[in-house]
Amino acid sequence: MSNPLHDLLSTRDWLLADGATGTNLFNMGLESGDPPEFWNDTKPDNIRALYRGAVDAGSDLFLTNTFGGNASRLKLHNAGHRARELSRIGAELAREIADSAGRKIIVAGSVGPTGEIMEPVGTLSHASAVEMFHEQAEGLKEGGADVMWVETISAPEEFRAAAEAFALADVAWCGTMSFDTAGRTMMGMTSEGMAEMIETLPNPPLAFGANCGTGASDLLRTVLGFTSAGTQRAIIAKGNAGIPKYVDGHIHYDGTPDLMARYAILARNAGAKIIGGCCGTMPEHLRAMREALETTPKGDAPTLEQIVAEIGPFSSDSDGTGDQSGAPKRERRGRRRA
Repeated sequence: MSNPLHDLLSTRDWLLADGATGTNLFNMGLESGDPPEFWNDTKPDNIRALYRGAVDAGSDLFLTNTFGGNASRLKLHNAGHRARELSRIGAELAREIADSAGRKIIVAGSVGPTGEIMEPVGTLSHASAVEMFHEQAEGLKEGGADVMWVETISAPEEFRAAAEAFALADVAWCGTMSFDTAGRTMMGMTSEGMAEMIETLPNPPLAFGANCGTGASDLLRTVLGFTSAGTQRAIIAKGNAGIPKYVDGHIHYDGTPDLMARYAILARNAGAKIIGGCCGTMPEHLRAMREALETTPKGDAPTLEQIVAEIGPFSSDSDGTGDQSGAPKRERRGRRRA
């Protein structure tokens, strides 16, 4: 499938993605619990500033402000009927910023989880999930998104539903899951399992990988899990900027630009081709990451010991797969959710 992202990936060794959406919008005054997608309509200049911040910092690709823009999530705010509209507006604003950048920028239409549990564990049917994802994809497509980008998914069933929806919308896509429970997603998927699932999809993504989770160290270990599975597809790494801390009524992440620069290099060396940040990642982090990727030659894949030494300890001894008997002992941390 011909697509601007596919074409860019074919000519570059790595691409810099964007950083956090929520963290940046909270700094602009978004209140906790308020849907960021409403700002696409009511505060478009703030959303333009969000997008422009990533582009000016060096991102080759950025996500639209539509993570919670599906009917299920918006229904909680009596706006389920606005899913397509708010997604379209979010993509239109993104297209405006990308087209004025003076260089090739990819607009990725962010599609987050429905917030519901799928059958047979929960009540959300496959057909309903496909319908919601399809509606949002059509809005993002109308707004000018180059590619769909489903992210922070925990259940393989939901990932498959999104893939089917994107096929119905006839759009290229990428997808990431969040590995936040001892190397697994909340619903038990491992990096190895995800790599295997990708190859069973009728319309596999242009790129896949991991975002958010429990920290940059764990995410790097997950990337190594993808590469050890033998995948030939482009891998995405979007790790959080350090550890969340509650300060003055808000969550702040303690990762410095230097830390994220080192993370970016390790991610590229581990096999990731699209590298960005998730929660807590600001433009200053992205600038440091861009400079590091441009000035540091690619090296060998990092060892687990190297990741711990440079980025910090893992949150669990296990990456969810294989024999961990030879793994180094690591300090334990409590589970964190972004």
